[in-house]
Amino acid sequence: MENTAKISVNIADQRVFESLFSTHYEPLCRYATKIIGDKDDAEEVVQQVFYKLWEKRQERAIQTAVHSYLFRAVKNACLNQQQHEKVKREYVAYTATYNNEIAVEDNLEIKELEQKIALAIQRLPEGCREIFEMSRNENLSYKEIAEKRGISIKTVENQMGKALKLLREELKEYSLPILLFFLFDMGVKIYLS
Repeated sequence: MENTAKISVNIADQRVFESLFSTHYEPLCRYATKIIGDKDDAEEVVQQVFYKLWEKRQERAIQTAVHSYLFRAVKNACLNQQQHEKVKREYVAYTATYNNEIAVEDNLEIKELEQKIALAIQRLPEGCREIFEMSRNENLSYKEIAEKRGISIKTVENQMGKALKLLREELKEYSLPILLFFLFDMGVKIYLS
């Protein structure tokens, strides 16, 4: 059984420190593994305890039973790590939930906007809507639309301008960049000439 008498141990002496390490490292790792449940994490905790002990060697001497001091230090370090891991898991869970809620909310807003755009397009005057949809659905240039419909390019330009103006008015609650993004995404060509 370990001698638990209180003694002062000068850990600044490298030979004393190395002796403590070689004597207590394995038992401390087994103890930490029982608390944490993972051998690699337990070894890391024990190494950290010895590292901090060595780092503070000039500031402290162990004034109690070395065995008790080291096991208490490892136990506290294990509990701290478990608490830290719990906080990390909760943060990951929170961010996953939060990001999922934002994604769902964004998807709902996008679908709502897409529906409003589709409805606004349906409300366009027939000729205007047909030209707009030829540009959007068939990906035709103004020249191709003009040839297909037997009208001038200028008429196509005017009808597209009218369509875009009516859509902007119908969807005025949304900013122009958002509308342009969706209209381009829907395949609408807007010529700025």
